[in-house]
This record gives sequence, C-alpha cells and structure tokens, in this order.
Amino acid sequence: MKDDNCIFCKLANGDIPTNTIFEDEDFRVILDNSPATKGHALILPKQHYANMFEIDDEVLGKAARLAKKVITHEKDVLGCDGYNVLQNNGEAAGQTVFHFHMHLIPRYAGEKAIMEWDHKEYSDEEMKEICSEMKM
Repeated sequence: MKDDNCIFCKLANGDIPTNTIFEDEDFRVILDNSPATKGHALILPKQHYANMFEIDDEVLGKAARLAKKVITHEKDVLGCDGYNVLQNNGEAAGQTVFHFHMHLIPRYAGEKAIMEWDHKEYSDEEMKEICSEMKM
C-alpha cells in the first residue's frame, strides 16, 4: 500500500520527477538528490514499508538481488573501486525518511566520502557475554 503523505512513495511511484536509472513493478532506483559520491543511488520499493522490520521478506530479498544487479552494472559504467550498500532502520540508526530504502554508494580509491565510525573495544569476556545474549 502507498502512503500519500510519504515523499519516497511519491518518488517511487513517479508522482515526483526523478533521475530514474531502473524501474520494474516493485521498485524504482533513482539517483540520490544529495549524493555522497558520483552515482549514489537509492532503491525505493513502490509499496510503503517504514523500515526493514516491516518489509515483506520476499520484497526484501528482491531488493537485495536488485542491489547486486545495480552495483554490478554501475561498477562497470562508473569505474568505481568499491561499493557501500547502506540501509538504516530507526532514527537512532540515522534513518530520516521512514520509507524502507537502500543506499548504493560507489566508492573511489583515495576519495573520503562517508562511512567512518569510532571503533569500540571490548574485552574477550565482554565479547563472549554479548555473543551469548545475541545467539538465536
């Protein structure tokens, strides 16, 4: 279902003009309007899902396969040296638009664009405790 108040629903469904690089019945892939690097694209499902917790598993799988298809093509076309595939869930994780989307960010050798974070250090005992809590 579409959300008429969601900007990404409007972009994904062609209600607002975009620089579209791919479209099928489930997704639109557009160039990000505020790119981190040349070729930074967004995969937008045409149906509204706020985040990964809400998206249908089948649609999520299609999004992952589409990401692989797009970055493989763009690597050939743009000549980038690598890729970040980024997907944020929740405000604490940096999500600002609450419509599931995936960032496909080409990376070029020597270019510092994003993806830096402070690395944490945990003792072996802390790591074992965290692992024990997280086991499924």
